[in-house]
Amino acid sequence: MLIVIDPTARRVDGESVRIARDVLCAGASDDVKVCVLDQPQAMPRALARRKGRQVVVVGDDRALLRAVRLLHREGALGARPLGLVPVGAPVAVARALGVPTDAVAASRAVLAGHTRRLDVLTDDAGGVVLGGLGIPAPAAGPPIAAWRRAVPFPRPRARAGERLRVEADGRVLADLDRPVAEVSVRPADGLADVVVRSGRPEREVRARASSVTVFGSTGFSYRANAVNLGPTRARTWTVRPGALRLTVPIG
Repeated sequence: MLIVIDPTARRVDGESVRIARDVLCAGASDDVKVCVLDQPQAMPRALARRKGRQVVVVGDDRALLRAVRLLHREGALGARPLGLVPVGAPVAVARALGVPTDAVAASRAVLAGHTRRLDVLTDDAGGVVLGGLGIPAPAAGPPIAAWRRAVPFPRPRARAGERLRVEADGRVLADLDRPVAEVSVRPADGLADVVVRSGRPEREVRARASSVTVFGSTGFSYRANAVNLGPTRARTWTVRPGALRLTVPIG
């Protein structure tokens, strides 16, 4: 096991970090290596030393996403189950994935939980989405849900004159000649559930696809991983079935 401790977590809640480290080290059945990062950018060096060990991230959503992106870039995201002990804030993504936000409970889940395979979305800019995404990005509100068992997908408020071309596996669901109120993309059972809602008259188009491309004539913003991203002129998301192996509590 390789325990990677994010510096932000250590700074904001050192006690929870200490508890997680003690529980993991005491309960691990194999060799344990602890890597305490001095800065978030040191994550690549830490993961390069894993040598086949299971990676356990102690940190917030940002630390989790850094690890996921790096492992995906190496083609090693599904090689071993990923463990997570959420410490700090934000932890909305961790919670939506079913990971306990209590340090003791999360550590015990790493040691004695089970591995869940989860679909993820990857994009053409090297990003990874853990859960669903929505267009346009809302001004404020709750994070986007991860999978079907999580909280409902929020409906972002549309901006007037949102002109988008949306393609699902090459099929055009919406084009630039008609304003789009919102788009949601959510991985489920190996494909993406795509929903496009247009304005007046109200119209909804649904599709299941392995790849989704969105183009905006003036650019668009979107919400993924509980944060607002963009603007960008175009983005393609591809479903990676079962790409993430995550350790979660049993039951």
